[in-house]
Amino acid sequence: MIETSSKLPNIGTNIFTYIGKLANEYKAVNLSQGFPDFSPDPKLLQLAEDALKNGHNQYAPMQGTFTLRKTISEKIEELHGKSYHPEYEITITAGATQAIFTSISTFVQQDDEVIVLKPAYDCYEPVIELFGGKIVPIQLEGPDFKMNWDTFKSVIGPKTKMVVINTPHNPTGTIWSKSDMLQLQEILKSTNIILLSDEVYEHIVFDGEEHQSAARFPDLASRSIICSSFGKTFHVTGWKVGYCVAPKALMQEFQKVHQFNVFCINHPMQKALTEYLKTPKHYLGLNSFYQTKRDYFLKAIKDSKFKVIPSSGTYFQLLDYSEITDEKDIIFAEKLIRDHKLASIPVSVFNLDARDDRQLRFCFAKTEIVLDQAAQILNTIR
Repeated sequence: MIETSSKLPNIGTNIFTYIGKLANEYKAVNLSQGFPDFSPDPKLLQLAEDALKNGHNQYAPMQGTFTLRKTISEKIEELHGKSYHPEYEITITAGATQAIFTSISTFVQQDDEVIVLKPAYDCYEPVIELFGGKIVPIQLEGPDFKMNWDTFKSVIGPKTKMVVINTPHNPTGTIWSKSDMLQLQEILKSTNIILLSDEVYEHIVFDGEEHQSAARFPDLASRSIICSSFGKTFHVTGWKVGYCVAPKALMQEFQKVHQFNVFCINHPMQKALTEYLKTPKHYLGLNSFYQTKRDYFLKAIKDSKFKVIPSSGTYFQLLDYSEITDEKDIIFAEKLIRDHKLASIPVSVFNLDARDDRQLRFCFAKTEIVLDQAAQILNTIR
């Protein structure tokens, strides 16, 4: 038997795998994992089929096809007023997770400190640990998960290499305001800190609000690696195609690692996405599409005992069950699956020190039939 020492000794099976397996075992209505249960636009599928048939089946350029990078550049400039050079400042990635992994692995060295805001999606911290970095967590405060800027300033030190933010935010469904971004910009202005901005839900923002990309703020843009996801935007999470943008100096370093990580990304899908992006309504209409689903779900559970602050972005909704039971959220989530056949994600697993606020995360990127089934269950729980 070969003896090995783990580089991630404290990492086990993640919550998504555990809940997913339990949901399958009990044949539960599954609102746990964040992917749609409906088909993408037939036009996009046809474009992918055309690309396959037209011979785009060999390696793409390492950075991604130039036409896709150029289209992304034009999209960002139109939406956020920031120009990224398609040749030097944009890379197509194997989904946003690979972009995030590569960003951290490129810049975080032994004993570097990385500020992570909790609750945090679970792909940041293991990578920081894997490359010898030190995680500096900050718990967002209150029912609206606001930043305490005094706390933020207090943890910045000479070893701070990176700050990771996520807006719109998974798992809470909150968004950062323009004021938040300006505060962040002012605090980081005199530092050499890199900002890793996870913006995979950039096109899912509700109630007339706008996504405040780091690209909109000159000093933040000058220090930011911004990661995005076509999978989240176009209901094709299984394609695993995303992209990141950054100033030339940062992107050059990113690509040194990227080329030995995956080298290049699915070629025919890049061709399909290039054509699909040329019609802006394909992504600009996503806000209203998902707000309709959010509102449908919340109306369906308005008579339940769950407390709700409507999601401001993403396709996730937190439900507070504190008026129903004092049970820990993991226990209650398991009971929902076993006894009521409904799957969700407990939020404590994302919090600092597993803080338990009696909240569960539900994904409403589902058909109305599935949302109705979930609502009927939720309305019976007392």
